[in-house]
Amino acid sequence: MTLAAKLEAVTQSRIIEHIITGVATSDGAGVKLTRVLTQNLQQRLDPFLMLDNFHSDDPDDYIAGFPDHPHRGFETVTFMIAGRMRHRDSAGHEGLLQNGGVQWMTAGRGIIHSEMPEQENGVMEGFQLWLNLPARRKMIPAWYRDIPKEEIPNYVTGQGVSVRVIAGTSNGVTGAMTREDTEPLYIDIDLPAGSTFSTTFPATHNAFVYVYRGALTISGKILGENRMGILANTPQADGVTLSASIPAKAILICGKPLGEPIMQHGPFVMNTKEEIYQAIRDYQEGRLAG
Repeated sequence: MTLAAKLEAVTQSRIIEHIITGVATSDGAGVKLTRVLTQNLQQRLDPFLMLDNFHSDDPDDYIAGFPDHPHRGFETVTFMIAGRMRHRDSAGHEGLLQNGGVQWMTAGRGIIHSEMPEQENGVMEGFQLWLNLPARRKMIPAWYRDIPKEEIPNYVTGQGVSVRVIAGTSNGVTGAMTREDTEPLYIDIDLPAGSTFSTTFPATHNAFVYVYRGALTISGKILGENRMGILANTPQADGVTLSASIPAKAILICGKPLGEPIMQHGPFVMNTKEEIYQAIRDYQEGRLAG
């Protein structure tokens, strides 16, 4: 759905505080990916815990997928740019994530799920973001939603910039998902050469931009392909302005920090060591997904 946007002027754009190069790694049963938001950035980019970028046209890099594995205490947001991935979980949910779609899963008190490719060739590309839950909601029941491409609101600016609003609100267009505690904004932006794009968001929110095609300029600093720019929390800044001298695609993500302790052990993210030990015991004794 393409909606009319009410373009809001950004009076002062944030600047890039730091540029991050992701770390090549593998996860699941050997899926090759780039971990962009790593554990050492969790406090700086609270409420976001992890961002992975996967992109390959070699089936050996992704065909083994992510067999059954547990989660507790946070949400996962998987944005599929290209490819097909089947989700199944212990709560009885099943769905097919494919080109342009999003899978939003709340692990809450516990879930065991699998994410397996439904293709044997071609490109598989996308992102998985981990979004923290506040302490008071970490033990809520698990929840899941498939959001096909057609259900993600989008708008096009006068300069031809196409914006898909996965979560939050950008230039008056409300996305497919909202979250009260963390107030995430998650947009996918396609900028033609010579265009600029601006969107407002609170100065108190932590924010970053990841360029996955081309390059962008933010307040005079170039952010190249496959690089993440952490945006400085400047009190006077009311958003960000992106400029593209060549065609570019990027995701912009920001959210309200929870300001709570973060204790992570693999697929479990809680607030204390004791809660982590309990999650491990619950998983080992078959209670995590109950």
